[in-house]
Amino acid sequence: MKGSCPSSLKIFRFVLLTRMLFAGHVSSTVKEDDIKCLKGIKNSLNDPDGKLSNWSFNNNSAGFICNLVGVECWTEREDRLLGLQLRDMKLSGQLPQSLQYCLSLQTLDLSANRLSGTVPAQICSWLPYLVTLDLSSNDLSGSIPSELSNCAYLNNLVLSNNRLSGSIPEQLSGLLRLKRFSVANNDLKGAIPLSFENNSKVDFAGNSGLCGRPLGKCGNLSRKSLEIIIAAGVCGAVFSILSGFGYFWCCGRKTKSYPQAR
Repeated sequence: MKGSCPSSLKIFRFVLLTRMLFAGHVSSTVKEDDIKCLKGIKNSLNDPDGKLSNWSFNNNSAGFICNLVGVECWTEREDRLLGLQLRDMKLSGQLPQSLQYCLSLQTLDLSANRLSGTVPAQICSWLPYLVTLDLSSNDLSGSIPSELSNCAYLNNLVLSNNRLSGSIPEQLSGLLRLKRFSVANNDLKGAIPLSFENNSKVDFAGNSGLCGRPLGKCGNLSRKSLEIIIAAGVCGAVFSILSGFGYFWCCGRKTKSYPQAR
């Protein structure tokens, strides 16, 4: 027994050292990936006002990326990204593919910029822990990817004020944590999935082709269209009646004008 203590102690120290080295490797890898993500964003987006000018990556001190504009970290001492708040910076270009390296990101706010192109179908594979995705008030086009349903932790999905087309994917009904959903002012059409029937009309306004609750029922004419059709029908009926009276009146006069046979 006495001889086994030093041996056990050596094993314990070896395991502890291995875990520390492994943890350091993982931390280093996470930091490198987040830096790679941020570098890619800066390099791929046009920044006319230099809003991202302090995104310098020459500093290797702990937590340095947490001091970059728009960057939120889990803790001040940890270089692990939690959120990107890049709202209203006049950034243009397409959504960067380098986002795939921001694996731990929970908030992505790129609203009120000048982004174009489509919403990447892979965005939930890139950012599986997203809680908030706000891409509103840009110039995004194309359809809403059904793959957004894979963002299982989404609480907020805001895609309003773009040029998105097509229908709202039925698969989004599977986002059980979703509290805020807005696609207002796009070019969407078709039926709104039933899971959104209790949403505000404001969330779907500005899409002339959308129907279903909370908007008007699908397959039914709008009140204005119905009024126009009724008015046209009434006018047509009145015209027909007047035409009939006119015809019989003219025929009656002609009959009276002929001499009777003797």
